[in-house]
Amino acid sequence: MKRMKSTDTPAAEKAMLVKLLLKGNADACSRPLGELTALARTAGLEVVDALVQRRERPDPAHCIGRGKAGELTEIARALDADVVVFDNDLTPAQVRNLEKTINTKVIDRSELILDIFATHARTEQARVQVELAQLEYVMPRLRRMWTHLSRIEGGIGLRGPGEKQLEVDRRIARKRINDLKRVLKRNEARREREVTSRTGEFNVSLVGYTNAGKSTLMNRLTSAGVLVEDKLFATLDTRTSSFKLPGGRKVLLSDTIGFIRNLPHHLVASFHATLEEAHQADLLLHVVDASHADARLQVDVVEEVLAEIHCDDKPRFLILNKVDAVTERIELQALLHEFPDAVPASALTGDGIEEVKKAIERYLDRDLVTAEIRLPQRAPAAGRLRAAIRRSGRVLEESVTDGVISMCVRMRKEDLGRLAKIPSVNLRRL
Repeated sequence: MKRMKSTDTPAAEKAMLVKLLLKGNADACSRPLGELTALARTAGLEVVDALVQRRERPDPAHCIGRGKAGELTEIARALDADVVVFDNDLTPAQVRNLEKTINTKVIDRSELILDIFATHARTEQARVQVELAQLEYVMPRLRRMWTHLSRIEGGIGLRGPGEKQLEVDRRIARKRINDLKRVLKRNEARREREVTSRTGEFNVSLVGYTNAGKSTLMNRLTSAGVLVEDKLFATLDTRTSSFKLPGGRKVLLSDTIGFIRNLPHHLVASFHATLEEAHQADLLLHVVDASHADARLQVDVVEEVLAEIHCDDKPRFLILNKVDAVTERIELQALLHEFPDAVPASALTGDGIEEVKKAIERYLDRDLVTAEIRLPQRAPAAGRLRAAIRRSGRVLEESVTDGVISMCVRMRKEDLGRLAKIPSVNLRRL
């Protein structure tokens, strides 16, 4: 039974954190349980203690050793812990054995992240993606997860145990998974059409580790009004807005979900439609929390996830964000030495934001050519064509003589190629 405060509001669940470190493959994090602590607090848990063990290999029955499991049992009982959270992924058998030994609910890292995603899913698209990921995680664990299933919105309700009922639940779960996949396939096709319809626009996508400050940067560059919270995975839905570069060129900017170490593969698959923005982007801005002790590790994790979603060939540059929170300037200098093309900035204070815009413009200018565009003033859709040219490139000069509009522009080669196919447009490269 959950403890109740005097106000009759449920108290936060007390959580014990556990991590198994394999010898010879030591965790590169400066604080082995730092990230799990942040995840637990984001999920609303009260962390009461933590336990770390080093072993040659995981114990097949308990992940940690039998003796350490006994020690964990005593600590959890003494602290009246409601849940034990492992930073490792556990097999269904390991969870069953641990719960039987400790007599307390046990969840692993993936289940904790899934719960956080479920809490932060605000739109129908996000809720569908999260439910699919949860059900695919739950399927091999149904035998021990009767109570866990009741937490899945729109999923399977609480049912009594039994082999016959278990098979019924599995059939229901499989049907629900297939239904959700069909919904996501439709949504993915629609999202792809929306993204690819932005022909002629320069698309930039923000990527980075969770809580690196992508949403704050999005709001600083645009007027998107994206939700900003000092929590992991505050953003689950892609938002696209626009801003102008110093030279006047319009840019579309999209925010994406944050990446994290050992991101559950079910989530990567479920959020494929959301990540379509990164697939279609002309340029990726990799946002890094420069004040984080594990900034370099987080850079590597993001690069690994980009490779997993087949975006590792996309052009990108680093933004060392949160420089206002860097306490040791030598650490910032070390990052700039390691990543000499990175742009230091603070999305919170606005420092370096103009440099970010200039860096985008410099990249864009590498692919631009100068051309003269001439079109009759009375040509069909001449006004819309002029507006499209202004959106797609930089107009250096413009004049109207004898009913002919003449524009000297700097524009991408592919955009000029599309204009050259329009019968009323006369184009000459300079």
